Amino acid sequence: MDANDITTDAAFLADFATMSEFGATGDGGVDRQAASAADIEQRRWFAGLLESHGFTVEYDRIANQFGLLELVPGAPYVIVGSHMDSQPTAGKYDGAYGVLAAAHSAFRLKEAWEQGAVTPAYNLAVVNWFNEEGSRFAPSMMGSSVYTGKMALETALAVTDHLGVTVEQALADTGFVGAGDGPQAVGCAEIHIEQGRLLENAKVTIGLVTATWAASKYRIVINGEQAHSGATVMEDRHDALLGASLLVVAARRLADRFPGSLHTAVGQLDVYPNSPVVVASRVTLLLDLRSGDEAVLKEADEILASAIAEIEADAKVSVDMNLSHSWGINPYQPEGVDVSRSSAEALGLSHMDIMTVAGHDSTNMKDIVPTVMLFVPSVEGISHAEGEYTTDEDLVAGLAVIAEVTRRLVAGELAPATSDSTDKELS
Repeated sequence: MDANDITTDAAFLADFATMSEFGATGDGGVDRQAASAADIEQRRWFAGLLESHGFTVEYDRIANQFGLLELVPGAPYVIVGSHMDSQPTAGKYDGAYGVLAAAHSAFRLKEAWEQGAVTPAYNLAVVNWFNEEGSRFAPSMMGSSVYTGKMALETALAVTDHLGVTVEQALADTGFVGAGDGPQAVGCAEIHIEQGRLLENAKVTIGLVTATWAASKYRIVINGEQAHSGATVMEDRHDALLGASLLVVAARRLADRFPGSLHTAVGQLDVYPNSPVVVASRVTLLLDLRSGDEAVLKEADEILASAIAEIEADAKVSVDMNLSHSWGINPYQPEGVDVSRSSAEALGLSHMDIMTVAGHDSTNMKDIVPTVMLFVPSVEGISHAEGEYTTDEDLVAGLAVIAEVTRRLVAGELAPATSDSTDKELS
């Protein structure tokens, strides 16, 4: 590592520390849910950072934030980045690391270009995707879903939070809503913390993401009857919360039937009327199943349906089960994995192939353009919690790899096979 690398790594870590102050919590994490005051504040800071390095900042109609560097007038863009929004009381690395690493990769490439050390084939865009987490506005990966055409803009804007505020209302006075659909993409790259502990267990620095796990996400409503929590005879009760509780346990027992190959969770549960003296009449919950084996996921879906029928009988409730979002195992382009592998090898960094269990914006982007996804280790696999941590050494190692990948993509090393794979219009 030369002196310039040390200097730029230090600048990156300093910016990371500053970025982590927005929405900082008392225990080292952040709370920056989409379009919250903290999210708005850090987006404005990030815009200033990009502009200070000569990038033009623009927004599309769903508030995805783009820092644009035109290197080849009229050419499409390699889009590099992740998201800065967070879960409530979350870790400061999830998503945000990937955005800042993309920005500093772009700063390095711009400097190399100005020195004549890079011959670009495409332009470069740093992206901060809107509402990847989906904690305030469901579903997750909203910004990239709209960008890639998987979700209608009107549908996204109409989504409400728990207080009834729509996405459109939350964004109205932020200045983050543009008139266009964002830059035309020709390729994409994202780096992220692993959020698991496979890399740490293997003592490997860089994960080369080859594919996504399959997932089924359900919105389930358990319907009972409101009653007095003290006076109503037990056998007369139709307790929606009892039904929901049985379902939570059933989901965990389902994972136990497929050890290591199925993950299940109930991540959100809303009880009505949520009064201490009332038997709940309605519970709404979000349940997801994930697996690296589509056959396992299919069987789990079938077992879940059977379990719900039993719960309806046991708790004397009715259950409305809706599949809100799903995807199968979906590979990243092997050519992109090869680019990331050769980049890690050129830098002398240990690496391994890995699948992603979590969804990421790149899982949307890979369906429209060649896409690279990289991981760096998460200490003890902790994520979506304030104890989330990745060492500075691994952060800057990942920065070096995403910078090299970005350079190669901008030079045209991962060009799409045909022009049909990029059909978004320039904003």
